[in-house]
Amino acid sequence: MSAATADQLYAQREDLASAKRAAELWSANADTDFESAWKLARASYWLGGHGPDRERRAALARGVVAGESAVRLRPDRPEGHYWLAAAMGGLAESFGMSQGIKYRSRIKSELERVVAIDASYEQASAVTALGRWYYLVPRLFGGSRSKADEQFRRTLEQYPNSVTALFFLAESEAAQQHTQVARQLLQRIVDVPVDASWAPEIREFKARAADRLRTLPASAGEP
Repeated sequence: MSAATADQLYAQREDLASAKRAAELWSANADTDFESAWKLARASYWLGGHGPDRERRAALARGVVAGESAVRLRPDRPEGHYWLAAAMGGLAESFGMSQGIKYRSRIKSELERVVAIDASYEQASAVTALGRWYYLVPRLFGGSRSKADEQFRRTLEQYPNSVTALFFLAESEAAQQHTQVARQLLQRIVDVPVDASWAPEIREFKARAADRLRTLPASAGEP
């Protein structure tokens, strides 16, 4: 198996069979090879969000294990920390309060580690994810709407076409009844060009943005 083969399969990840095969290939060396470990964590995160419902939790759990291996092998690199946090975040968001409590602190610490190593990694994805953490976590446990928005805007200052930051900031603005601002952010997602490296994810956010635009009021009072 060449690294290129698994990479090519993962590039076709919208075909779940291709994503699964890529994960299988990377899993063979994930205990000892850094590249295989973090890429397995990334593939597992994708499968944990797109595979059959009965398989999603196991995929995310495998992503946690692979991410931990990547962190152990190369603690100085951002990839393992980021995809470990992503897999834990998937479990926390999708599988109940117990998972959220279990992983809350670890997710934040792993994301902060990515920012310390390379804040620009994957278009400041860890900065955006920290914003999502602040948005979702109850205030009692450290959540903060203002800190969330600050992180989203921090990403957008450097990467104005980040569909994740745009969508999460739009969600926050809509929750604050800033409907016109939310609509403008969502329209930016609809209009953004598709980066081939992240085409499946960008297409998903474009669809979500279009759906959300249809449900938001056409006009609302602004502060």
